[in-house]
Amino acid sequence: MILAGDIGGTKTILALFSLGAGAHTPLAEATFPSADYGSLELIIQEFMAANPAAVEVACFGVAGPVVAGRASVTNLPWMIDAAAIRERLGFGAVHLLNDLESIGHAVRILEPTDIATLNEGTAEAGGAIGVIAPGTGLGEAFLTWDGSRYKAHPSEGGHASFGPNTTDELELLRYLQAKLGHVSYERVCSGLGIPNIYGYFRDRVFERETPEVAAALADDADPTPVIVRFALDPSAPCPACVATIETFVNILGSEAGNLALKVLATGGIYIGGGIPPRILEQLRHPRFLAAFREKGRFRDLLDSIPIHVILNSKAALLGAASFALT
Repeated sequence: MILAGDIGGTKTILALFSLGAGAHTPLAEATFPSADYGSLELIIQEFMAANPAAVEVACFGVAGPVVAGRASVTNLPWMIDAAAIRERLGFGAVHLLNDLESIGHAVRILEPTDIATLNEGTAEAGGAIGVIAPGTGLGEAFLTWDGSRYKAHPSEGGHASFGPNTTDELELLRYLQAKLGHVSYERVCSGLGIPNIYGYFRDRVFERETPEVAAALADDADPTPVIVRFALDPSAPCPACVATIETFVNILGSEAGNLALKVLATGGIYIGGGIPPRILEQLRHPRFLAAFREKGRFRDLLDSIPIHVILNSKAALLGAASFALT
């Protein structure tokens, strides 16, 4: 029996799998609000109490860096220790993966219905693959071919310094530097980043806030879904929200292109995370591919790289299960 988990700043998903059923068919599954618990162990204990099983191997994709079997969750005050979980809960083995590393393992087994293609391109056999995922934060990873299979590698590229490409992006950087000091891509290309972009357009460009948006933001602890909803409202879209999502799309396209160049992703780019499926039509707008391709002399190379959006919301869980089952 395999226990797999997707451990995020907003929610934690746990599921049981068996070798016979495979990674696409969980035997039991539950979702928990991460912030309501003091540790991952408490969530596991609650899940296992409801779903008793003799777990041989556990694997968790964690939204944060993993070093020597220990992981700190970027947007939670947790420290996860693989050895401590194995000892306290009696599992045969426990593996920790960076959440994007986990999504990387899922890329190998995604089905056609799990993706939407933004650029067909031509995937080079054995070419490196890049993965970028704006969710609560911004994760990045890549896969390399070792001669017989793809191996996933984690990174913390989402925390690299943001590089603006337009006048608005330059002014956005200055606006956020005054507030935050260092401005990473995560600060402008994630669920945490969308309110930062919106704040810039509200305060510096439009210098006003739509009353309906202001009221909705006051009533909701998470501003990002509110901003997205009013940006996509077909009857009365909020101009500041529309500008926010357009800028988000530009920044995501540019950083996806940066990742493609850094790892020479001739095998393709996969865009994961919770936000892209919700704004799929905006990602299909020419501005995304334009931002992805605008890399000077390497435009033609980037034009040939396939780009896919991962639609399966449980890709990180799927990847953790796949890793544990192989």
